[in-house]
Amino acid sequence: MTGEEIALEPERPIIDPHLHFWDIRPKTGAAQHFLFPECLTMVAAAGHNITHSVFVECGQMYRQDASPELACVGETEFVTGIAAMSASGNYGPARYAHRIVGSADLTLGARVRPVLEAHMAVAGERFRGIRMPLVYNEAGLFGFPCDPVLKGMMLRPDFREGARVLAELDLSLDVWCVHSQLPELIALADALPDLAIVLDHVGTPLGDDRAAWDSAIAELARRPNVRVKLGGMGMDLTGPIPAGTGNGRSEDLARQWRPLVETCIAAFGPTRAMFESNFPPDKAAASYGATWNAFKLIAKDYSEDEKDRLFRGTAAETYRI
Repeated sequence: MTGEEIALEPERPIIDPHLHFWDIRPKTGAAQHFLFPECLTMVAAAGHNITHSVFVECGQMYRQDASPELACVGETEFVTGIAAMSASGNYGPARYAHRIVGSADLTLGARVRPVLEAHMAVAGERFRGIRMPLVYNEAGLFGFPCDPVLKGMMLRPDFREGARVLAELDLSLDVWCVHSQLPELIALADALPDLAIVLDHVGTPLGDDRAAWDSAIAELARRPNVRVKLGGMGMDLTGPIPAGTGNGRSEDLARQWRPLVETCIAAFGPTRAMFESNFPPDKAAASYGATWNAFKLIAKDYSEDEKDRLFRGTAAETYRI
């Protein structure tokens, strides 16, 4: 990687709570590979002190010969292999995919339990929760229309029954939704106060309706079972995820992202907020190093204890690291 920024505060320990691994082979267009070797190269070039990462589902390596509801366990098998390689110590001190957020269809209701148990049997303590497709935007995302079945998904009784099983198994639910869906998430948090919920990507405000996002974030933060990931702001939602890396500089990114990040921290506090890379999708804006530099610039006036929560502590607590 060329042109990488020099890391700010390079000794600060960071847990990256949202890092994907994938091998995308589309029927048309260029393939995209972001596997363990690519990750190691990227982090080494960035120069930041990544101590652990949390893998978050991205539809990879589903079992071809399994039933539809159990196919998703293949992704956990795939990532558990990366975690085992990392845990060997042969690739450095960082522990990648140290915790896993897989996928499962919560609309199975109570029938999702054996699926979750299958994930847990494969990954043991590494398996900490799930994320399933929920994000819905009338105008579509990444250049494609959204499945209309996702509209109102969090309000469905079968979905909530499945989410209740997550809580019973002491697993969490990561949710990516856009700002217009935040009222659904608030209702879900109220309905299942024992379920640990993590809002991904600051709730993705779209368009110019910042007031609605501000209000919804403040209201969501009143639910003590919800935490927020500060990231996902570098994605280009207008077209397919690019293979290349954007040339954004950390100073510019910090200026653009600061209003969103500071609104979330003011609402949730550092004890319920955590910076996330969301790589590779966020590389559309900038390199891994520039992204973490931007976060460090945004957080520079916070206390040392607050910085430690934002860069490490909240993620460690949320995912039991």
